[in-house]
Amino acid sequence: MDRRSFLRATTAGGAAAAASALAAPAYAQGKRTLTLVTTWGRGLAGVHDSAQYCADQITAATDGELTVELKAAGELVGAFEVFDAVSAGQADMYHGVDYYFLGQHPALSFFSQVPFGMNFMEYANWFYHDGGRELCDELYSIFGLKAFPAGNTGPQSGGWFSKEIGSPEDFQGLKFRMPGQGGQVLGKLGASVQNLPGAEVYQALSSGAIDGTEWIGPWADEKAGFQEITKIYYTAGFHEPGPNLNLTMNLEVFESLTPGQQKIVEQVSRASNLWSMSLFMANNSAALQRLQSGGVTLMEFPDSVWDAFGAAAKEVMEEPMGDELYKQTYDSYMASLQSSANWGSRSEGAFSAQRNRVMGL
Repeated sequence: MDRRSFLRATTAGGAAAAASALAAPAYAQGKRTLTLVTTWGRGLAGVHDSAQYCADQITAATDGELTVELKAAGELVGAFEVFDAVSAGQADMYHGVDYYFLGQHPALSFFSQVPFGMNFMEYANWFYHDGGRELCDELYSIFGLKAFPAGNTGPQSGGWFSKEIGSPEDFQGLKFRMPGQGGQVLGKLGASVQNLPGAEVYQALSSGAIDGTEWIGPWADEKAGFQEITKIYYTAGFHEPGPNLNLTMNLEVFESLTPGQQKIVEQVSRASNLWSMSLFMANNSAALQRLQSGGVTLMEFPDSVWDAFGAAAKEVMEEPMGDELYKQTYDSYMASLQSSANWGSRSEGAFSAQRNRVMGL
């Protein structure tokens, strides 16, 4: 019998009553420290802040009954090891973006980001109101995990390049850092795709180990210092229009919390989602102006490159369709995206275009 089954059985009473006292209710009666590991290097702008926000707010909201101790990438486990560490019970929770772990299951892409996918609001609609939450629970439970949206960067930039991109052929042989299905798209265009943790990207770009990189957006990119290495910056990207960051708990640990503590974790995650999104939005515009003033050339991919991104993205997203849960999640995600986009283009999209025209923005 696994531990989760044991915990459930012991709460039934009878001869197992003594063991039951060691299960979930016992944790709730005293103070408890939970270890939070992350995919982020300590101090990485915005993303580490989101993880720290979760840790601090859970600790404060529970009056210290739960003290969340944050361990940045490399301080307990590596950035790409947090999924396995929490699944195995080596740590209690992690904060990160789950396209790093597509080797565990391809459907994790939908709970982080897919190419040409959902923006922040479209994802919130799908997750909270259009079937995403249920599919998320089904997927993560396979690994003994419980995930909550707990951060978003907003639309990410196309990235930093050592040369201008004038056609799809310019990706041939290009050593470029991009994780997830976005990286798989560039691979189809002939790029040599690297999947590096954020804390390692500057050194790789500086040394020439990679020819270019995407990271997040103007504020986080400026803080990372990429403008010190290259001045070619593509401001719009296809790969992450609104990447979701998760606070993911070991499922047994989550089930051992009181209902009130579980609700606090859920609500802190929701608060972090909005808090982090607005944090990036509040800082990106001024950072972009500073980058441009410092000599960075702001560029956009030509239509031929966008078309190549789109064709390759369709191939990448359809390749795992043989997995039943992936297909189920894909169908749900795309149906919700179509619905949101249909209304959004006729409301917010049309309004934004007219507002900017009329107001001269």
